[in-house]
Amino acid sequence: MSRAAAVRRLAAHEGRWLRSLGWWVARRRIGVAPGERALGYAGAQAALVYGLAFVCGVETVGLGVLLAGKAVVHEVMLFIDGYTVLTVLGLQAAAVTRPHVLGTEVLRLRDGARREIRIPLERIASVRYDLRFGKEQRKGGGEGGGDGSVVTELPVAGQTSVTVELSEPVVAVRLLGRRETVRTVRFHCDEAREAVAAIRAGMAARGGAAEAGGGAGDERDAGSGHAPGNGRTPGNEHGTGSSRAPKTASLPLKQV
Repeated sequence: MSRAAAVRRLAAHEGRWLRSLGWWVARRRIGVAPGERALGYAGAQAALVYGLAFVCGVETVGLGVLLAGKAVVHEVMLFIDGYTVLTVLGLQAAAVTRPHVLGTEVLRLRDGARREIRIPLERIASVRYDLRFGKEQRKGGGEGGGDGSVVTELPVAGQTSVTVELSEPVVAVRLLGRRETVRTVRFHCDEAREAVAAIRAGMAARGGAAEAGGGAGDERDAGSGHAPGNGRTPGNEHGTGSSRAPKTASLPLKQV
């Protein structure tokens, strides 16, 4: 990727987390349509982010006092420190306003304002609760697979809690534009077990909708106790309404 393209992508990232601050103040979420379920993940990093923002704020005040007699340096450092505090808060704002989103067809996994991975529900082979801490990743953001695919991770506070295995790979784009073929995704969710149950329910609903056209008639026939295609009860082939089987006139044969 060229430097100009990388700069454009970084500038777009800056714009996303800056907009997230406004949405955070307004207590609104980005990209969650009616009927879709938001799966939050910002709670795990909240204490760390707020603590770091407090430290940066104290540093800003301390440097302001120390550099009070140097106007130019004071203004420059005040801008840098203020923007640093804003960046730290923007990290949390992006995580709060851009949660993972479970729709009727697609699961969208987000890493704040940095990236988003879209996974069609029909490509999910399995999803499970899988708590992991401090997993080292290879260069490139994941563990390599035999077919060139990778295991990508979206950790929060150094942990992931849900693992999604795919039957078919998807393409994920990193912050600077690098494309990865992904077969396994590990991400964090504050309510991980509830998220796993919701994703499984979405998978079941997606699969059930595909089979609804052919399965409804079979279920009616099976539930009513009638044979498909006629209105006769078992054992009443003449449709007279009687449940008694017709008598046969067969007699035992004599042995000669």
